[in-house]
Amino acid sequence: MKIVVCIKQVPDTNEVKLDPKTNRLIRDGVPSIINHDDKSGIEAALQLKEKVGGTVTVVCMGPPQADVALREALAMGCDDAYLLSAREFGGSDTCATAIIISTALKKIGYDLVITGRQAIDGDTAQVGPQLAEKLGIPQVSYVEEFEIADNLKDITVKRQLEDGYELIKIQTPCLLTTIKELNTPRYMTMNGIFGDKKMTTWNAKDIEVDLTKVGLEASPTNVFRS
Repeated sequence: MKIVVCIKQVPDTNEVKLDPKTNRLIRDGVPSIINHDDKSGIEAALQLKEKVGGTVTVVCMGPPQADVALREALAMGCDDAYLLSAREFGGSDTCATAIIISTALKKIGYDLVITGRQAIDGDTAQVGPQLAEKLGIPQVSYVEEFEIADNLKDITVKRQLEDGYELIKIQTPCLLTTIKELNTPRYMTMNGIFGDKKMTTWNAKDIEVDLTKVGLEASPTNVFRS
């Protein structure tokens, strides 16, 4: 089974500040971490791999320094990693981001795609569902528990609601967005830290994305005030 986890490197703070001139995040001087919901997604993928076999691939769109987040995921036990990084991607909103990542996932291949529910530096919870729409696959959001059948096709998902939960059956290929309450992510291992695992960096040309649909100018969402 080929499991792909999409993660984001975010500032290690809940007090996100924006540059008043560019309306972009100020990251200088702020340490970065793997987004909490995304890390639960990594753990869910690793547990599934241990149960049914297969591979776990982790994907991150971001600047070159986002490779730190990918290396942490590899040290946790993921098999390979892809960094999607290009100047043309700068300023992309959630829609443009979904286009970029979905284009890469079509090239990588997948049976199950896992993303975090939302990122702490944006809180939109839009990229996961938009990614599923771009890929043309079914999705379930706010996943707090799931089980896959022996046929590796049928998945039963427990979806969190404000006043309870839903049980939903879905078939692979599909996308699940996870919440941090799903599990407790494992630590990196020494073998993982010093192991020889593959990390690939792809730019806009590598994934053959339509440049008219990505970046700041192509993004339908713009921040005018904060």
